[in-house]
Amino acid sequence: MGKGKRFMDRICNVLAVAVALYLSPSVFAQVPNIQFDSDVSASLKTQVLADIDWISTVHGVRSTPLHQRIFGAIDGANYMQWLGSRVYYFGVDRCGGGNAVACVKSKYDNKMFVTNQYIRGNYPQVARLMTIYHEARHTEKQNGMWAHAKCPSNFPYRSIWTGARLAGNRSCDGSELGSYASASILMDNISKFCENCTDKARADARLYADDQMKRVVGAVPIQRIQADFNVRE
Repeated sequence: MGKGKRFMDRICNVLAVAVALYLSPSVFAQVPNIQFDSDVSASLKTQVLADIDWISTVHGVRSTPLHQRIFGAIDGANYMQWLGSRVYYFGVDRCGGGNAVACVKSKYDNKMFVTNQYIRGNYPQVARLMTIYHEARHTEKQNGMWAHAKCPSNFPYRSIWTGARLAGNRSCDGSELGSYASASILMDNISKFCENCTDKARADARLYADDQMKRVVGAVPIQRIQADFNVRE
């Protein structure tokens, strides 16, 4: 590695730490219990905090019934309270390897792990947030951590993250309240009702809402989430 490259890496690390320190007060003020393990890199921490900081500003005047049931109103303070009551710690892990972005582990209460793919994957910000809220749903041990259902053997869809086939894998939801379902409901509401989001954020949210909704299986859950998606302004 040349001296120039090492110098630029040091500059980037310094900037990442500076941004993290700048962002932390606003986020920690709303989610006081959130902590990062010491091995979480400055750049990874910065991105997580920047994403959480963004959703803390989201505002809308209405929301769908399932959004109200899961998250309450479309309001940054609600989203912070919801996340902060479930996730106290962030760590870093491979989460099974491949292209995983984040995960939770049953032996760690109120903790989420993110991978370096979180910042290397070049995903839209709303997609990263969707993953955070998806995984936060999995921390709910009182709800069996909303365990995934097996996708049908003839399931035609592939992962939007990796392109991998989903058929026969436990990559679906058998409830309209599960992790994929609740994340899709979050994205659906942001796409339709967020008043201060950019057109790009709303378009990205629409894309991921429609994709994740496809992972809901079972006639009754599908009917319920489709009805929720059909609520319009």
